[in-house]
Amino acid sequence: MKKESTNGEHTAVAKPPPTPSPLRFSKFFQSNMRILVTGGAGFIGSHLVDKLMENEKNEVIVADNFFTGSKDNLRKWIGHPRFELIRHDVTEPLLVEVDQIYHLACPASPIFYKYNPVKTIKTNVIGTLNMLGLAKRVGARILLTSTSEVYGDPLEHPQTEEYWGNVNPIGVRSCYDEGKRVAETLMFDYHRQHGIEIRIARIFNTYGPRMNIDDGRVVSNFIAQAIRGESLTVQAPGTQTRSFCYVSDMVDGLIRLMEGENTGPINIGNPGEFTMMELAENVKELINSSVTLKIVENTPDDPRQRKPDITKAKELLGWEPKVKLRDGLPLMEEDFRLRLGVPKNA
Repeated sequence: MKKESTNGEHTAVAKPPPTPSPLRFSKFFQSNMRILVTGGAGFIGSHLVDKLMENEKNEVIVADNFFTGSKDNLRKWIGHPRFELIRHDVTEPLLVEVDQIYHLACPASPIFYKYNPVKTIKTNVIGTLNMLGLAKRVGARILLTSTSEVYGDPLEHPQTEEYWGNVNPIGVRSCYDEGKRVAETLMFDYHRQHGIEIRIARIFNTYGPRMNIDDGRVVSNFIAQAIRGESLTVQAPGTQTRSFCYVSDMVDGLIRLMEGENTGPINIGNPGEFTMMELAENVKELINSSVTLKIVENTPDDPRQRKPDITKAKELLGWEPKVKLRDGLPLMEEDFRLRLGVPKNA
C-alpha cells in the first residue's frame, strides 16, 4: 500500500470497496445503472439530471426537499419510466438501491445559507453522513460537490487542491465553508475506514439557466437587474475577482470525475478571472446598455480573489471549460427573460 499524504493524494486503500448489487454481475440480465442525485431539483443538479437521462442505460432518482430547488427544473422528466422524484431531506436517512450517488444537496447561495445557517450545516454534515451510510450499505460510488469556499479568503493564488485554505470558523458564511470542509473529511474517513469509493469535486462559481433569480449570487443579480432596467449593484470595492464556469461545462466535469479513477479533490471551474466591475460592464454591454453601475457595501468574509488552478482536471480528467463568459451570459439572459416575462427590446 502506497503512502498517503495528509492532503488526500490518494492511491490504494487497504479495504476493498463493498460489492454493489449482484445484478451487476449477472450473465443474462444487463441491468441499468441506477443513479441517485441529491439536490437534483436545483440549478446544477437539474442540468446533471438532463445529461444523465440522455444515456438510455441510466435510471435516475432525484431526492430533493425543494428548499432552494424547484420541481419546474425537472418537469420534462416527470412521468418518464427511467426517472423518479422523491421529496426528501437528506438530513433524514434514505434507503434506496443505487450504484452511484451524486451528492449535491445544500443551499449554495449566501442569501439561503445565511437565512438558515443551522439547516445548512446540518445538510452538509448529517446529510453527507447519511449519504455515506447509504453508499456503504449498497456499495455505491459517491461524489460530493464540495466548493471553492473550502479555501476561504485565499492567501494563495490561483488555488491548487493542495492549499489548505484560510477560513473563518465563526463567521456568517462558516455554516457553508466549514460544513463543506467537514463533508470532505467525512468522505475521506469513510474511504479510508470502510473502503467506500469516493469522488470530491471542488466547484467554483457556476452560472447558467435555472439559477434562482434573486439568490444573491453576482451573475444572477446583475442579469436580473439589467433585464428589469435597475442599477447593477457592485459590492465595494469592485476589484474583487471571481471566475465563472458555464453549467454545461461543470456537469461534464462532474460526470468525468465520477466515471474516472481519481478520488480528488479536484478543482472544477473556469480559470478566466473577472473583477466584479468587469462583469458588470459585460452584462451592461450585452444586455442593457442604459443601466448604471452602483457601488454598495460588501458582505462580511467576502473573498477578494477566487481562481481555480485546473491542472489536475486537465491532466486526470481531460477536462477544461469550453464556454466563454460572453457566450454564456446571453443564454442565461434568454432563460431569465422567459421567467421574468420581460421580452427582448420591451
